Amino acid sequence: MTSQLLDPLLQPFQLKNIALRNRVVSTSHEPSYTEDGMPKRRYRLYHEEKAKGGVSLTMMGGSAVVAPDSPAAFGNLHLYKDEIVPWLRELAYGVHENGAAVMCQVTHLGRRTSNYDGDWLPVVFPSSIREPAHRSFPKVAEEWDLERIVRAYADAAQRCREAGLDGIELEAYTHLLDAFWSPLTNHRDDDYGISSMEDRLRFPLRVIRAVREAVGPDFAVGIRMSLDEDEPGGLGYDEGVEIARRVAAEGIDFISVIKGYMASDEALSRVIPPMGTPVAPHLEFAGQVKQALQIPVMHAARINDVATARHAIRDGIIDLVGMTRAHIADPHIVAKILAGEEDRIRPCVGASYCLDEIYQNRDAKCVHNASTGREDRMPHTVPPAMGPARTAVVVGAGPAGLEAARVLGERGHRVIVFEAADEPGGQIRLASAAPRRRDLISIIEWRLDECKLHGVEVRTNSYAEVGEVLAEDPDVVVIATGGVPNTEFLEDGAHLVTDGWDVLCGAVRPRGQVLFYDDNGGHPGMDAAEMLARSGAPLEIVTPERTLAPDVGGVNYPGYFKVFAEHDVRVTLNERLTAVRRKDGRLEVDLYNEYAHATRQRIVDQVVVEHGTLPSDELYFALVAGSSNLGEVDQRALLNLKQQNVVRNAGGRYQLFRIGDAVASRNIHAAIYDAFRLCIVL
Repeated sequence: MTSQLLDPLLQPFQLKNIALRNRVVSTSHEPSYTEDGMPKRRYRLYHEEKAKGGVSLTMMGGSAVVAPDSPAAFGNLHLYKDEIVPWLRELAYGVHENGAAVMCQVTHLGRRTSNYDGDWLPVVFPSSIREPAHRSFPKVAEEWDLERIVRAYADAAQRCREAGLDGIELEAYTHLLDAFWSPLTNHRDDDYGISSMEDRLRFPLRVIRAVREAVGPDFAVGIRMSLDEDEPGGLGYDEGVEIARRVAAEGIDFISVIKGYMASDEALSRVIPPMGTPVAPHLEFAGQVKQALQIPVMHAARINDVATARHAIRDGIIDLVGMTRAHIADPHIVAKILAGEEDRIRPCVGASYCLDEIYQNRDAKCVHNASTGREDRMPHTVPPAMGPARTAVVVGAGPAGLEAARVLGERGHRVIVFEAADEPGGQIRLASAAPRRRDLISIIEWRLDECKLHGVEVRTNSYAEVGEVLAEDPDVVVIATGGVPNTEFLEDGAHLVTDGWDVLCGAVRPRGQVLFYDDNGGHPGMDAAEMLARSGAPLEIVTPERTLAPDVGGVNYPGYFKVFAEHDVRVTLNERLTAVRRKDGRLEVDLYNEYAHATRQRIVDQVVVEHGTLPSDELYFALVAGSSNLGEVDQRALLNLKQQNVVRNAGGRYQLFRIGDAVASRNIHAAIYDAFRLCIVL
């Protein structure tokens, strides 16, 4: 207990009139869990879970919008509607009941949204400059636009106060407010132009004053802003600090520090750094800002482990540390610290699947926590089994198999895992061989630690056949044997190609001119292509898609594209590899273009393909006849987290299930989701 009392992360902090119980916050973000722009049950439970887990402040909204001409870009809250107040009030009550404070981020998106959404009003901006990411051509804001937007901000802030929130945060990086003070986006020559600091701040300060008047002197109002846009011709540090001082003088109570600019996907990937980048890359910068200002400073950017967060507070670098993606991976971080179980915190591996899903017009998901965003139906804590302990055999120690073993072990069952390889990990071990993706292995390591804690026996170098499985006299058998690379799509020449797995594990070295064919569109192909590019081999990536890697989202694909650009990789779209044959000691490939209805030939030295996997399902089908359910899954029960009670064979000795890529080629999240919702009720 003494060590807990001395832990800098657990020290209380007074923010305006809010007594925060510790220094750990979940900063503003939008998981896109809204329903009709409202924070209904799913949204509330997501934030309540973090409050139960011990966070001091959970910040929602991630750009809750103040006006209809700021249409939602990714599920944003409609803060311009009075009907949101009861929903916000219910959420605030739930968070407060669990000991945390709650704020909402408030914004007008400006051009950072689409003209072709919502009410189809023209988006407004200081100048008519198109944003690369959302591709909108904005209208130049007129005086009457600015007047109504000032009122809209004030009204939105008042709704937050009326709902019982503890404060709000104005958003000012790559949105409307900061667009007036940024040289990158303000090309005006009127009273709101760039000629003086007073003109640049005229509109933002009007908003801040109106908000402060609307909510009164005691309500917390902060701002999340970039103090250095890190772009040629953009806002620099000295100007950023001067602006921060001026907004603080108008009644801003805290600053959430950002470094960078988000108008393009490449720039976004530097503001919100993904896997393969240094931990906490902007923390030192945030510390410089804190030294220059007289108000509390919070900061979040790839602070995904407790040690780094503790350093940030212990050394006085910042006042409040944002562990936002880390709480998506594990909303119980503080609770585990308090319980002396810091080593059991599920790690954020930086995969940024949460963000990529949003930017793919879906909702946030953690790559290896299936319960995040599903709190309305799935627990974060595994409950013990109600009945007697059973014996479960899991075949395969990839992400699906280890998740199944972890959950079954934590429920109190006897669990044996067979793994044919000499190390657990499956395809994740392959993927983590790529230099920028090495942190993925923590998905496996955390599960191995949890399995050990719960007495799960993991047997490596154990190729399980029917006899080995039945020798354990199992009540439940879970087949998680994954898949093998699919080359069967080729009309001819499958024996002449290699696959991305061979590249990643180093079994095949690039030689001569390499053609890499990707008909998967996700990370597996890009990981292999990156390794090929780094080898120095002349490389051409061919895909039948109209874009490269459509399933890799906006935060992650810049890392791949940077490598491809640096190594002069050629990319060919809209071409389907159909056949490969030998010709004059090299390889001739057929590439079919369905738009031209024509096949073209290309001569290369090596062909590498990524076309997903085919299930390794021989053991599964060999075990079907002896199972009680004949492998059948009651899908209604699965979706409702009810027990599997299918009996198709009264003489069957065990229940049999298969999960992950042993069913079909999918991704890490699908494998873990398969395992969790099946095993949580077994």
